[in-house]
Amino acid sequence: MSEHFLKNIEISQVLTLAELVAYQPGQVVSRTLVQNKAVGLTIFAFDKGEEISSHASQGDAMVTILEGSARITVGDEVYVLSDGQTIVMPAGVPHAVAAESKFKMFLTVVFPL
Repeated sequence: MSEHFLKNIEISQVLTLAELVAYQPGQVVSRTLVQNKAVGLTIFAFDKGEEISSHASQGDAMVTILEGSARITVGDEVYVLSDGQTIVMPAGVPHAVAAESKFKMFLTVVFPL
């Protein structure tokens, strides 16, 4: 049996990432697929009005919106992203994410080694 590096996800199956997390009223729900010293992969579902407050990461963080829309602040700039759009939040720069509507996102963080 081979070792799998991804967790919480089926292997060798066609999947729709947005279907792997469900909306919960008044919550941010997450499903971590990988978290190690090199990379983090997480899928999130935000209820409308929910947010992750401003913070900085030690790695570059790339967000791809799977469905819905989000307001993403990177440094002093504010962006509104929707289905299929992606933004990179550079390491060390404060950023925040807020739900304009219910939305789901795929977060990839790449850390320096």
